Order: sequence, then C-alpha cells, then structure tokens
Amino acid sequence: MAEDSNTPGNPADGAVEATVAGSEVEAEEGVANIGETAQNILTDDDPVAALAETVTALPVPEDTMVILQFFEQMDAASPLARLITAATIVGVSLLLMLLARIITRRRIAHLEKSAAVRPLRWQAQDLVSSEDMKQLWLNVWRGLGWALSGIFFLVGVTGLLMVSNWTLRFAARLITLFIAALDYVWSGFIDYLPNLITIIVIVVVTRYVIRIIGLVFEGIKSRRIYLKNFYPEWAETSFSLIKLMIYALTAVIIFPYLPGSSSPAFQGISIFVGVLVSLGSTTAVANVIAGIVLTFTRAFAVGDQVEVGGTRGRVIERSTFVTRIQTLKNVIVSIPNSMVLNNNIINYSKNVGQAGLVVHTTITIGYDVPWQTVSELLIAAASKTDGIVGQPEPFVLQTSLDDNYVSYEVNGWTRKPEELPRIYSNLHANILDEFHGHKVEITSPAFRANRDGNASTIPDVIPRPDATEDGAPVS
Repeated sequence: MAEDSNTPGNPADGAVEATVAGSEVEAEEGVANIGETAQNILTDDDPVAALAETVTALPVPEDTMVILQFFEQMDAASPLARLITAATIVGVSLLLMLLARIITRRRIAHLEKSAAVRPLRWQAQDLVSSEDMKQLWLNVWRGLGWALSGIFFLVGVTGLLMVSNWTLRFAARLITLFIAALDYVWSGFIDYLPNLITIIVIVVVTRYVIRIIGLVFEGIKSRRIYLKNFYPEWAETSFSLIKLMIYALTAVIIFPYLPGSSSPAFQGISIFVGVLVSLGSTTAVANVIAGIVLTFTRAFAVGDQVEVGGTRGRVIERSTFVTRIQTLKNVIVSIPNSMVLNNNIINYSKNVGQAGLVVHTTITIGYDVPWQTVSELLIAAASKTDGIVGQPEPFVLQTSLDDNYVSYEVNGWTRKPEELPRIYSNLHANILDEFHGHKVEITSPAFRANRDGNASTIPDVIPRPDATEDGAPVS
C-alpha cells in the first residue's frame, strides 16, 4: 500500500494535492473543475481514474485535510496500519453497541417487572405519580439505548469507510465533524465554566447568609435574643421580607451569568413576564403591603379576639395576603389585608394579660328604687357571673337621669375574651334573678308600669343551682 500511495492515481496523493486546491481555488472554480471532470468520465477510456479525479477535485475543509494527511502518513509508515485501525474501530463499535443494547434492555425489563417506582413527592403531595415516574424512566432508558446505538453505529460506519481509498475522504469528513462537535461542546463548557463557578459561589453564599439570618430571627422569636424596640412577633415577617430581598438581589446578580441572558428571546420573555406581573399584581401588592403594616403596627396576633368591619371572632391565620377569622358561629371568614387595614380593628385580647377586659351592660330602673339598692343588686349579679373576676371588683356607674328612669351601667373585669357571649348571657340572667328576686322592676323606654293597685308585673323567679327559693343569693 505504501508503493501505491506514491502513484499518481492514488487518492492519498490526491488528498495532498487537494490541500493546495482547497486553499487557492474558489468554490466556483471547484464546481467548474467537477463539470470538466464529469465530461472526462464520459469520454475517457478509464472512467475509474476519471471518477477518482472528480472526488479529488472536490473542495475539502482544512481540518479534513489534516486527517487525510495523517492517514497518508499512516499508509506510508505501515501498509496495514489503516486496515488494522479500521477493523479495530468497527469491532469495538459493534461490541459497545451490543453492550449498550444489552444493558438498556435489561434495565428496561427490570423496570417493567418492578411493581413500584418511587414517586416525585413534595412533603405529603405526589407531584408525579409512581406510574408516571416508571414510564418516564422507561422512556429515558429507551432513548439512551437508541442514542448510544446510533453513536456507535456512526463510529462503525466511519471505520468501514476508512478501509477503502475511495471512501477515505468521507471517513475523514465524519471524523472531522465528530471532533468539531466535541470541541464545540467542550469549548462551550470551558468558556462557561467561570460563570458557572461564579453562580455556584453566589448561591452557596446566599444559602448560608439566609441560614444565619434565620437563626438570628429564630432567637428573637423565642426571646433568646433581645433587640431594643424590636418585638418578637415581628421576627417571622421581618425574616420573610429580608429573605425575599436577598433572593431578589441574588437573582439580579446571577442574571448576567446565565446562558443566553443577553439574547433577544430571553429579554423578550423577561419583558413579557414583567408586564403580566405589573398588570395583575396591583391588588396582591396592596395586600402584601397591608400585611406588613399590620405586622409592624402590632394591631393583633394569631389567637386574638378581634372585630374587623363587623366581623367578630378569633384570628386563626395571618398570611401574606389575607387574615382569617373564626367567628362565634364557627364560620371562617377570609378578609384581604388591605380591607383589614382600611377598617377599624377592635382587639379584645390586647390588654387581657394586664388589667383585663371590661364587661359592661346598661339597665334602666325607676326613680322609686334607691340607687344604693340598684348598685348592690348589680354588683351581686356581676359577682355571681362566671368569667368575671373578683379583683378588681365590679362597679356601677349612673350614666343618665332620664324622664322616667335612671340608667345604670354595671362593669366587671374578665380575662376570657373568647367567652364574651357566654359571660354576657350569664350576666343578664343573674341581673334578672337578682332584681326579680328582690321585687324590683326593670323599666325601659318601652315598658310602662301601672300604679293603680293591679297585680305586680314582676315574674316569679325560677330557682337556680346557686340561689335559694326566694331568689336571694346563697350566703
């Protein structure tokens, strides 16, 4: 083969000549030469030689010429080197293709026989079911098998093309394309590696910064850390805000390092998302800001008994967008934070831990009853009411002197705001028992008593477990 390589008709020599042709002859001239050589195939006595000249005259990339020169040197060094190399490539390719098919088929068979595949789960929710994950892995392994088989098949075809001088150029071209693809991928990875390292460093630093800040706010929330003029109930909201700002800042810093960040498509998507957020987030942003204001104004906390916009009950949740209140009828009412902020907020639990909450109610009694008696009866009724504490003691205020009656307001202290309906109900029942038991009329603007000797309008008192038969309190 070494001697043949020195003959004028040898394609290897033609490959060397093509180096000069590829560098000096333009594409148009190459086409013209091909046309002329094609005419020679029809007229020449040796069509094989003419065809060889045609193939040789084709423009060849510089990288391909390097491969052809390498094969020429191999032929010159050892006549059997290229054949051995080609046979090795074909054999190894077939072996690897067979091995890839065996491994992938065994894996596919194992997955098909498997009863269950671990689902993609977040906490207690399956994002992708077990069956879907099984099908996904089957498709992955099938695709991997076909991809590896295709790659090894092309490598084997390249080895076959290396056997003949007629197809050597095509083999060199395939090798060039393969090397170019690998070089493109590798050079792209190497070029992007500094950006990737920068992104990894930023993400790692951000993660540990958030973790440290979270530990600080956790200490504030649990009162292990004290900051002047910073309340523990602010810790959770403050940490959420700081974490959100850190994430936003991290995204802004990482954005220029992302692949394709400067492309028009990426910029167009960013603008589109920004427009959508701007159009649809007005109310949401208002609720978020209102939630932050409510947190830092300490208007209420979870568990407080409040009244907002006519809705009264216990706060069971305070989220970023809404506040949920459980009413006395066990109804859950979700109120947007912006509406909560724009309404008067009555907090019945705010001072419970200090003096307590004042329970009060007003009754009207005629002028014929001494005010001392009324006060004693009202205080006695309040003292007998469950939920009203003995210290501070209940007290009575005379709020007005009207035409037909005097208005009295009884006040008592309680530390159970969640039981206000029951406390008021028991207080009113005790007032009725006390006044009816002592034959005292409770008048009002809609009540009129005749003083002409008719029967008493005071009903009989039904004994209660804590009262005697005549309605008097148990001593």
